[in-house]
Amino acid sequence: MTIPLTKAARHARIIDLLTRHKVRSQPELAKLLSESGVEVTQATLSRDLDELGALKLRADDGTLVYALPGEGGSRIPRYRAGNVNGSPENPDARLRRIAEELLVSAEASANLVILRTPPGAAQFLASAVDHAGWDSILGTVAGDDTILVISRDPLGGTALAAALLNLTTRRLNG
Repeated sequence: MTIPLTKAARHARIIDLLTRHKVRSQPELAKLLSESGVEVTQATLSRDLDELGALKLRADDGTLVYALPGEGGSRIPRYRAGNVNGSPENPDARLRRIAEELLVSAEASANLVILRTPPGAAQFLASAVDHAGWDSILGTVAGDDTILVISRDPLGGTALAAALLNLTTRRLNG
């Protein structure tokens, strides 16, 4: 199944894949995108990588892999893929960074939490929540700008929303 995505959502998917995998080539990245339901042309993928500032760096094993520059405008020192060796970023640190960038609001009811993001960013934040592996979270469902987070605790929504918002400077709605 092919999922139509906004450019922002496609970029988020590319960032997520480059963060979790040692991607050596554009065809390899295109295959990973296709496996997640995103079909792109080589020209679009090349343009996306350029817009994201992706660089090919040599990993410890000598292979060249794609890496993305970190925040702060520097194109070399920090990479979203972890470091130049290709080791993955800590999932909790990644969730904190992504939540700070993308989490707009959170509201809770019983064991449910609704998170709001900018358009096209929900799947990216939901993926970071899923990969953080919090025991208190049963799972997530993401749309375009909304994420449903389900708490394992039948009354744990409020505490979970607060914990997610504590990753940012925002406060619980309601």
